[in-house]
Amino acid sequence: MSIWWSLHLRREAASVPLARRLLIGTMETAGVDPDISYDLSVALSEACANAVEHGGDTGHGPGSEAYRVTAYLDGEKCRIEVADAGPGFPAAPAGRSRPPIRPAHSDAENGRGLCLIEELADHVHIGNKPGQGGAVVSFDKVLKWRSGAPLMAV
Repeated sequence: MSIWWSLHLRREAASVPLARRLLIGTMETAGVDPDISYDLSVALSEACANAVEHGGDTGHGPGSEAYRVTAYLDGEKCRIEVADAGPGFPAAPAGRSRPPIRPAHSDAENGRGLCLIEELADHVHIGNKPGQGGAVVSFDKVLKWRSGAPLMAV
């Protein structure tokens, strides 16, 4: 069995805990190990906070005041995607790949979100929406299940 949901959220700070609580509730109901749920909820919070802070431009109309969160729990994996309508990530120079994300200093108050997502997830993809403005951050994690979990992969 699989579960997926998608939210269209306003770029407001209050949307971040809403998305986090929905993810935690879904995983708890499905029977996902609490440590895995926690890791994914922290990663989701970081991705949502980035969308709220950087993901819009009032010059792009009302769509830039929102972002989308989609979560898939399917078999042994969870995939989460956060997409916004902001300026996106800087383009890589021609013929080169995007430089790796550099960790922020330990005392920095900003700039640690993407590094934290990379530490908490098994696979991370950071890019821009093709043909339109906006960033997309997606990440996967292999699930561990509580004993007797209702949706445990068989």
